[in-house]
Amino acid sequence: MNAQLTPVEIQELQQLLPNDTPAQQALTTLQQHNGNLEASFDALWQEKVGKTDYSKGKKSLLQLTLNEIRAEICGDDGLQGKIKEYTKNPGSASLLNSIIGSLVAVAAVNGIPMDAAIATIVVLYILKIGINVYCKYTEPDSQPE
Repeated sequence: MNAQLTPVEIQELQQLLPNDTPAQQALTTLQQHNGNLEASFDALWQEKVGKTDYSKGKKSLLQLTLNEIRAEICGDDGLQGKIKEYTKNPGSASLLNSIIGSLVAVAAVNGIPMDAAIATIVVLYILKIGINVYCKYTEPDSQPE
């Protein structure tokens, strides 16, 4: 599932978080990739971690990362609640920053090297597709393969 932000959405976020350097880095990267969240994630990941081949089947690096942190995001009423609250009040910079900070902490606990710029892309992806869709979309298959 490839999600994309429009130029207007990116501009609104730039205005919402004008003094947040990691968020501005993420938003600049999004502009460079025409709002494509997966391409932006890959670019920021490569910048932070370096070029790595994660070709596990057909899933993108973003999808693999989302799968790794799914249990914590979808099973954590606090984080999921913050995301749902933000969707009702998308103008809250403090709430958006709180979600991004929580995601950085969740990633660290799972051994995923995610800085605030990368976390911003992940949060924007989840917000774009919706938390309920994300939790359902990344749900592990119940039947063994």
